[in-house]
Amino acid sequence: MKESTILIVDDEPDIRNLLQEILEDEGFSVRVATSASDGRKQVAEAPPGLILLDIWMPGVDGITLLREWRKHDKLPCPIVVMSGHGTVETAVEATRLGAYDYIEKPLSTAKLLLTVRHALETASLQNENVNLKRRRQVYDFPASKSRCMSELQQQIKQVASHDTPVLFIGEPGSYKELYARRLHALSKRSDQPFVTPAGAPAGNPLSVEQLTDLISRTGAGTLFLKYPADLTLEVQGALLNMLERPGLEQQGQRCRLTVATRQQLEGHVRDGHFRNDLFFLLNVVPVRVPPLRKRQEDIPQLLEFYVNLSVEQDGLPYRHFGVAAQNRLHGYHWPGNLRELRNLVQRLLIMGGPETIEVAEIERCLLQDDVVPDEGAQALFHMPLRNAREQFEKHYLEYQLERHHNNVSRMAAAIGIERTHLYRKMKLLGIKVKH
Repeated sequence: MKESTILIVDDEPDIRNLLQEILEDEGFSVRVATSASDGRKQVAEAPPGLILLDIWMPGVDGITLLREWRKHDKLPCPIVVMSGHGTVETAVEATRLGAYDYIEKPLSTAKLLLTVRHALETASLQNENVNLKRRRQVYDFPASKSRCMSELQQQIKQVASHDTPVLFIGEPGSYKELYARRLHALSKRSDQPFVTPAGAPAGNPLSVEQLTDLISRTGAGTLFLKYPADLTLEVQGALLNMLERPGLEQQGQRCRLTVATRQQLEGHVRDGHFRNDLFFLLNVVPVRVPPLRKRQEDIPQLLEFYVNLSVEQDGLPYRHFGVAAQNRLHGYHWPGNLRELRNLVQRLLIMGGPETIEVAEIERCLLQDDVVPDEGAQALFHMPLRNAREQFEKHYLEYQLERHHNNVSRMAAAIGIERTHLYRKMKLLGIKVKH
């Protein structure tokens, strides 16, 4: 994952190992380089999302390497320089050359993590601005013929004029964030930031410090959080305090909260895993995003939309769906919803073939989706649970990786896992991506 893969360039093994351990514990994918030449090579082969660059190294030092990258007018990614012998002149020079920030050794873990997250968030916002037209196309679906979607659009328009928190409920792959962004665009806060956590892997929920930082950067904009049931009770309390703190609205500092969940939260409330008072506050305006199987009359327009999008954005050859193929997909149950439909279109265009996509090709693709390799499945029943789970996860991820042609981003989106968490899981299981 380019956006949150961090490259550490430092000649001191103790520093490299410490940084790698800290960052991997936070869910980031980490690579290391032992010298400037090694760092130069790794960046050329696969640009990371962020570089932690030591200034004082034998041979080529960090400032020299920074100048080299700067010659190309644009740095490969945000760069945070580090030094144990820092001076004001060094910091100024690094900043002049485009470094995002400068931190001194011995490193403060809190300062390090805050700087890393800020740098990644800033890069993400910059990329979003650069790709604004593309993002609008992705989120701007064609007009829907279905009644449930008309009702959803009308509900979003009605809710947009108010400031109450909004809970989006929908199945995986239904693009709940899309509708949260539409809500933001229609609201009086549309000129303010729309902020959502970047690089927060599943199983590693937000801390109070991270939440506070997100709220600060959102300002009077819209904060979007996924999977509220994964938040700790401590963070839930901090979130509730933010929503109920008096005086912020008058000062124009209170952000609007939008939350997406795959399931109802009542069960988590009963189990004591989710605060009752926070649930009632979020559940004032629940917005249900219908699954694709409930709006199958939209399938032809969605197929055409994603074909055109893939041709324009990815340079894929144009193909269109024959009538029989459209009818087959009209009756399909779409367990992965819109994400599955988009992946299907991309796969068919990538694999190529006649300009008209016929039903036989559709059947082959759907068969690949439905059949999971079962080799060795019986042996799993004779293993300890931990070993069986690891074996299954390894086979499953290897299958998904092959299915998505080693494209980890698409694989992560298809199986519903954050890319940082997926990279870490694959590393632990010894799964390598073939580039």
